[in-house]
Amino acid sequence: VQLQASGGGSVQAGGSLRLSCAASGRTSSSYAMGWFRQAPGKEREFVASISWNGRSTYYASFMKGRFTISRDNDKNTVYLQMNSLKPEDTAVYYCAHSRYSSIVTTVGDFGSWGQGTEVTVSS
Repeated sequence: VQLQASGGGSVQAGGSLRLSCAASGRTSSSYAMGWFRQAPGKEREFVASISWNGRSTYYASFMKGRFTISRDNDKNTVYLQMNSLKPEDTAVYYCAHSRYSSIVTTVGDFGSWGQGTEVTVSS
């Protein structure tokens, strides 16, 4: 499975961005997908995950209702809508393809990773 993330950029605090992740290759809509992020000097951290059919989602506590994950299985694409962005959201965001159909949240539960898209939020 190959994953191509896009949609990152530079915004001011309070702004919004929509990240996209297109999957290709031996993909299957029967697997959960997720987003992680990694800030400079920090470990990669979980952001959000969505089940194979999109009916279940799970977010990291720091999201506090600001981010929304969704997917379109007809397009093999997963999205992350990010609103009310804060400077601490600055990071490289990675999409990932899970080994499982249900919600998972740890790095080891994901078998394929995109190249990352950079998000910079200025104050």
